[in-house]
Amino acid sequence: MRQRRRNVVTTDSRHWMRKYSNLVKNLVVTRPEQVWVSDITYIRLGNQWGYLSLITDAYSRKIMGYCFREDLSADGCIEALTMAVNNRLYHESIIHHSDRGSQYCSHKYVDLLLSNNIAISMTEKGDPYENAMAERVNGIIKMEFNLYESTLGFDQTKIKISNSIKSYNELRPHASCDYLTPNAAHLQSEKLKKRWKNYNRSFNYQNSLV
Repeated sequence: MRQRRRNVVTTDSRHWMRKYSNLVKNLVVTRPEQVWVSDITYIRLGNQWGYLSLITDAYSRKIMGYCFREDLSADGCIEALTMAVNNRLYHESIIHHSDRGSQYCSHKYVDLLLSNNIAISMTEKGDPYENAMAERVNGIIKMEFNLYESTLGFDQTKIKISNSIKSYNELRPHASCDYLTPNAAHLQSEKLKKRWKNYNRSFNYQNSLV
């Protein structure tokens, strides 16, 4: 019998902090570090939950920064963003896209973005397609690296996540990136060929990210 997975809410957008417009709608991504997409996902750890914050480059699908914590505070997102900033290879402008969760709207997070000259973009209508790539990468990491649940405990799961992301960046090719690995795609400067067919005639920016 297939076990049903319990959904865990990681986004609380009902808060007083400033929310930002969606800057990536209908945008064509043509280079690495043009758009970063961010999200938080959960991993079951026995009788508790762990929360994984990821920042992914929309051009190369490279995970630029991540953090695994036992709580949903903004600190995890800030740590992931700090790692992403430190991993930058280029100095052109970046748009950071996320949902409207309180972590991404917090003063510390926004200040870190602005201090690094990173523009802020957020989903507007709660449509999952508005942050489709970030959710897709969540699914890849959890499904392909067997991280929906972990019996290893927090510290060992953290190590497994780190190793999984290293393998993802270095070894996993993407059909949407001309079958390059994220690390290899991140070094490109031309539009990457997509090696799959699109059957959706109402194709838009967010669908093209998946």
